[in-house]
Amino acid sequence: MNLKTLPPAIFLMGPTASGKTGAAVALISKLPVELISVDSALVYRDMNIGTAKPDHETLAKAPHHLIDIIAPTEAYSAANFRNDALCLMADITSRGKVPLLVGGTMLYFKALQDGLSHLPEANAQVREEIEQEAAQLGWPAMHAKLAIIDPDSAARLQPNDVQRIERSLEVYRLTGQSITALHLASGGDALPYRLLKIALVPKDRKTLHERIAQRFDQMLAGGFLDEVKALVAMYPILTADSTSMRCVGYRQALAYLAGEYDEAHLRDRGIFATRQLAKRQLTWLRGMDDLDKVDCLDPAMHALVLDKIAQFIKE
Repeated sequence: MNLKTLPPAIFLMGPTASGKTGAAVALISKLPVELISVDSALVYRDMNIGTAKPDHETLAKAPHHLIDIIAPTEAYSAANFRNDALCLMADITSRGKVPLLVGGTMLYFKALQDGLSHLPEANAQVREEIEQEAAQLGWPAMHAKLAIIDPDSAARLQPNDVQRIERSLEVYRLTGQSITALHLASGGDALPYRLLKIALVPKDRKTLHERIAQRFDQMLAGGFLDEVKALVAMYPILTADSTSMRCVGYRQALAYLAGEYDEAHLRDRGIFATRQLAKRQLTWLRGMDDLDKVDCLDPAMHALVLDKIAQFIKE
């Protein structure tokens, strides 16, 4: 495959609060790009404040594909994203523009670039066995078991990430191979684009943490709890185990509304969960190759990103 004959596409990645949306919006008026959101939380309608979704004014100025496409009660997978993104990228390219994929859901970026491995379907019997073990040992112990058979997956998951730990163990018990090994073996389905992968990463993690805390405080002040109350009223079947409610902040808000802790604990837990998300995102980025890194705390960050993309498009 001759890369020079392939159409260009850009990945703009980074942890939460790294300024990805602002950078992407700044590019719209200067380059022939069209934005595709790569965010597993922004796909949900009516989840605006807690997901830091761009406001109406920003979206009017810089439209994003794949925002507000499903209800919080619906499911959306990496496979769904890959199919949707490929269709959008082909359409954008056919109109003479460059797809700019921006977001922080690293699994989606990986699925798009590398394709999806053929994992086995869920097996009720195996899941029941895993859940019975977890009931006896606890999920942190199951996470420790995963670390033995698939250290890469375990490093990306928190000990309380029940859904993904269970799936990883299930795949191993069904196939004798880890999810990581199956992904590596999948090969095929390479993305038919010439890629520029920009990662917005902080040189100072402490400053990113300060940004995260400030943004969570702004969400609380902006009516985040009222948003969660409205969601529960609008979609009565939502629970803390719903996929949409696993988005950072929402599970903590539900626990607060259920009286499990006070608002100070809500703030602490929400900020901690967001920091853990950023840590996982940075772990993903460290495992990716061919990254063009830019310090997201650099005052000249927008100009640096613009220069890199402009040069790439000219090549």
